[in-house]
Amino acid sequence: MFHPQPIEPEPGQESVWDYPRPPRLEDTDKHIQIIFNGETIADTKRAKRVLETSHPPNYYIPPEDIKMEYLIQTPQSSFCEWKGRASYYTLKVGDQEAQNVCWFYTDPTEAFASLKDYVAFYAHVMDACYVNGEKVEPQPGNFYGGWITSDIVGPFKGSPGSWGW
Repeated sequence: MFHPQPIEPEPGQESVWDYPRPPRLEDTDKHIQIIFNGETIADTKRAKRVLETSHPPNYYIPPEDIKMEYLIQTPQSSFCEWKGRASYYTLKVGDQEAQNVCWFYTDPTEAFASLKDYVAFYAHVMDACYVNGEKVEPQPGNFYGGWITSDIVGPFKGSPGSWGW
């Protein structure tokens, strides 16, 4: 089996191979913005990020900093062994709709209790997602929700030709 060769981080960078498993949750004051159909859906400096080995960070945004009127809860759900059962929203702004493109936990596990009702967005569906003004690159693969910025190095789970993932 092929094992990835981690990229050595430069000063000011983080390697996803230094992130823990099980994942770690941390507060961040980075400026997070999400745009869909020309509308700023979310704008915060109070996000939380989840760091997990081989994954770029997932950012979770407090509902108070999201235009929740554009989100419609769906029956979609999934299960994370670390965080618990996730529920999903469809995003609808004007004539554009993207189904099941953001997720949240109404009853997360104890280790992730502070994520309750915070919302994470798939970057690949949005017009743009920004971290401190830098447009993010979505983590490869439509299943993964990580956000890649210049201060994060991989290789990342889900990358083409990756090691059996």
